Amino acid sequence: QWDPMITTLPGLYLVSVGVARPLAWLFGWTGSIACSVGMLRFINLLFSVGNFYLLYLLFSKVHPRSKAVSGFQRILSTLTLALFPTLYFFTFLYYTDPGSVFFTLFSYLMCLYGNHKTSALLGFCGFMFRQTNIVWTVFCAGNVVAEKLNEVWKTELLKKKDEKISSIKGSFSDLIRVFRFLIEYLISPQNLVKLIALTWPYVTVVVVFFAFVFINGGIVVGDRSSHEACLHFPQLFYFLSFTLFFSFPHLLTPTKIRKFLQTLRKYPLPYSLIAVISLFLIWKFTYVHKYLLADNRHYTFYVWRKVFQRHELVKYLLVPFYMFAGWSFADTMKSKSIFWILVYFVCLFAVTVPQKLLEFRYFILPYLIYRLNIPFPSLYKQLLELSFYIFVNVVTFYLFLNKTFQWPNSEEEQRFMW
Repeated sequence: QWDPMITTLPGLYLVSVGVARPLAWLFGWTGSIACSVGMLRFINLLFSVGNFYLLYLLFSKVHPRSKAVSGFQRILSTLTLALFPTLYFFTFLYYTDPGSVFFTLFSYLMCLYGNHKTSALLGFCGFMFRQTNIVWTVFCAGNVVAEKLNEVWKTELLKKKDEKISSIKGSFSDLIRVFRFLIEYLISPQNLVKLIALTWPYVTVVVVFFAFVFINGGIVVGDRSSHEACLHFPQLFYFLSFTLFFSFPHLLTPTKIRKFLQTLRKYPLPYSLIAVISLFLIWKFTYVHKYLLADNRHYTFYVWRKVFQRHELVKYLLVPFYMFAGWSFADTMKSKSIFWILVYFVCLFAVTVPQKLLEFRYFILPYLIYRLNIPFPSLYKQLLELSFYIFVNVVTFYLFLNKTFQWPNSEEEQRFMW
């Protein structure tokens, strides 16, 4: 039976059948056992174990062994991300998040190893869990393109005997140079053919996605009235705040605050312009979904009520905080190439801005990919981050298990959750 309120494709249910049916046949289980709540939740437990292993492999691939990073630090970071509260909570429930993360991370890993056909196939599996995962298939293709662009850029600089590639990060004039190079490179049909030849497995999956959207009449499968796409630009600000909260040992340090203030003094005009644009985007493009106002089971309901609904001006007063969060977020990615950063930000925009509903689960994948790609912090910061995640998990599970409540029009128990 298909519930018309379900909005995602049946990837999780197909995997569940693929696991439960053989086990039922092997052990002689009845349908009530094979399709029990415990058995279905066990599927996500399997995905979570897989996620732990994939995170370790990704850390090893993105940050090759060096004297600066010990094996213990790599395992510690893997454990920390495996316990990332918004994801870890759904390990024990029957939601699409653990499977969605599993196939997306697996796709990203295969991309980094150069197995692009396998990566595209795994990306399609991720799309079957959640349609917005097509963005991360594009991200994998973008990785390939960014690598190619980086090679060409380095060659161009050597020809011009210009400064090294690492020096193009930071100033606005450098960004203009990069965009000019991008436009000149991408308007060449010959270069476009080369890029398509490199990324054709991903292009195939994206074409399948657009065919699905055309046939389906939209990206959502069910309950379309509650999941309409819009330009919700403040979602970027919410994501940056979310990231600052969960990565505060890396992003919220006295050194970073001092450096940010120095940057403001050095470039007052550009940052004033950013502040004005941010205020305009908040003024014109803030949307409040009916679920956010009505569903008091979720953290977002209380964040909105306790913070944003305090006063009409609160959402504007938070702009300096958003600017710091954005600057600190970008500052931690300086080790990546400018082209990788552009690809990541395009995908971050695509996966967050069209969403009308403020939902922390939508931030899981962009957060994990960001966290995987920043330099390893000190052991102290890693331990602080892990301790914080454990604390948040304990509080969340305590509220979920012990602080139940009832709605006036329902006899069912309701629980606090992400």
